[in-house]
Amino acid sequence: SRFETCWPALMKDSHGVIIIFNPELPSHLKEIEMWYSCFVQQQPLLDSQCLLVAHHKPGSAGDTENLSLAYPLNKLKLIHSNLEEDPEDVRMEFLKYFRSIITIINESREREEMSIIS
Repeated sequence: SRFETCWPALMKDSHGVIIIFNPELPSHLKEIEMWYSCFVQQQPLLDSQCLLVAHHKPGSAGDTENLSLAYPLNKLKLIHSNLEEDPEDVRMEFLKYFRSIITIINESREREEMSIIS
């Protein structure tokens, strides 16, 4: 895409990646593999630093709730967002995700400090 030249700048020093997609579009399911490969695997980030969000548009078919993604995407945390029905649930999942990222950052900072001391 025409934004690919910007990707290195976007990725620099990033601690987490959230990939939001429309589960009803087969093209999106292919694209998220590319996003995961570029933004998570090549960085490299841990899988726990990536969150997949299957966003359901208002009035869309809800049968994609039991979405089964292929490896390696099936290792990632996947949440379904439907802001009409359950915005609070999505908010709680985001908070959990951000807390886990902060924990990872703090742990790596502590490791760096210990390696400087020793």
